[in-house]
Amino acid sequence: MLNTDLPLLRIREKRLLPVVQGGMGVGVSAHRLAGTVASHGAVGTIASIDLRHHHADLLAQTRRCRDKDELERINLLALDREVRAALQLAAGEGLVAVNVMKAVSAHADYVRQACASGAQAIVMGAGLPLDLPELTADFPAVALIPILSDARGAALVLKKWMRKQRLPDAIVLEHPRYAGGHLGAPKAEDIQDPRFDFPTVLEGVFAVFRELGIERESVPLIPAGGIHSHAQIRELLALGASAVQIGTPFAVTAEGDAHPNFKRVLAEAGPEDIVTFMSVAGLPARAVLTPWLKNYLKRESRLQACAQADRRRCAIALDCLSHCGLRDGNARAGQFCIDAQLAAALRGEVDKGLFFRGAGRLPFGAEIRPVGELLAHLLQANA
Repeated sequence: MLNTDLPLLRIREKRLLPVVQGGMGVGVSAHRLAGTVASHGAVGTIASIDLRHHHADLLAQTRRCRDKDELERINLLALDREVRAALQLAAGEGLVAVNVMKAVSAHADYVRQACASGAQAIVMGAGLPLDLPELTADFPAVALIPILSDARGAALVLKKWMRKQRLPDAIVLEHPRYAGGHLGAPKAEDIQDPRFDFPTVLEGVFAVFRELGIERESVPLIPAGGIHSHAQIRELLALGASAVQIGTPFAVTAEGDAHPNFKRVLAEAGPEDIVTFMSVAGLPARAVLTPWLKNYLKRESRLQACAQADRRRCAIALDCLSHCGLRDGNARAGQFCIDAQLAAALRGEVDKGLFFRGAGRLPFGAEIRPVGELLAHLLQANA
């Protein structure tokens, strides 16, 4: 484990470096990235959705498949492979987690498969994970970590879980002003709301702890979004956080699972290239303004004007999201196939892909460095 003077993160019996690598789909954080991060003593996270893109045999089996059940079976097989490969790469160090989006229609199956495959933690966001304790009841050793954005959401989850005699093993507090991908604000105009600022949300959650009689140290709080330096981490730990979650800086590491073009697009994007828009999930999202996204945003209002519910509009017949603006005809949401666009980004197809990215700067600018160097930069004052 890397030497650091920062306090370690405690989850169950594990003593970990105070950094959680965020889950990034489709396939951006798979076994290579998650396993490498864990091997250094931190928390590595596999994003569960549609990992078949990393397995040529599984992709070949589903290339022309329109059977939803078969697609789901193949994706669960891919998840099993990725979890086991990450655990092997971690070699007993750190923690291997699986991120499951609550907004995914098959989220319960992904949770159960991840646990059965040996995942040591389940991280769940994109909706309130109120049913996570029931879904993992047969796997009591698996740590449960909800992703929330404010004290109100934390209070709802804590009260619900406490009635089931369960506390989260940690809580990720994601700031929608800085995070990448789907954001934890219901409307775009809410992103700037000061209730999401880390000092405010940390103190708010600690107040909830006091109200509910929860010991402050028993549930580690992990801020996420826009964090890229040792000084920021030290400041957040001084406010009472136990660790931080970081996404985009890990996506562009040498061990990141996406195509080199994907890393280049994220690493070279300046502030003017990063935009917030409405995703098909009905939530604001943040990504790089690539040619595809620029063209889509020009046509968005016209596409929304003719939105109509039609399952045949689903490009891969997967029904991946429980609510999809394109499939369900929601004119307030995005009108594109998110799985197809994220898969194109994973392959490095700049003209076709949707490249999710956080708003913060990257520690090494446009350079692609190894995971070990990124962790040293984050955790050592003189690195």
